[in-house]
Amino acid sequence: MTDTTERGYDRHMLEALVCPVTHATLRYDAEAQELISEAAGLAFPIRGGIPIMLLNEARQIRA
Repeated sequence: MTDTTERGYDRHMLEALVCPVTHATLRYDAEAQELISEAAGLAFPIRGGIPIMLLNEARQIRA
């Protein structure tokens, strides 16, 4: 078992990140390059390998 995802992200680093709204864990979507907060209904983009954890950059994933 490896500690990196298919894109080379450190799993431990991704596990340490939490939703800035709910403080819930995030799910990594490799295809969309986003960190998903199911609890808040938001998707935070990853650009150039850097998670953008700003609310004004997040995409709403449910109404």
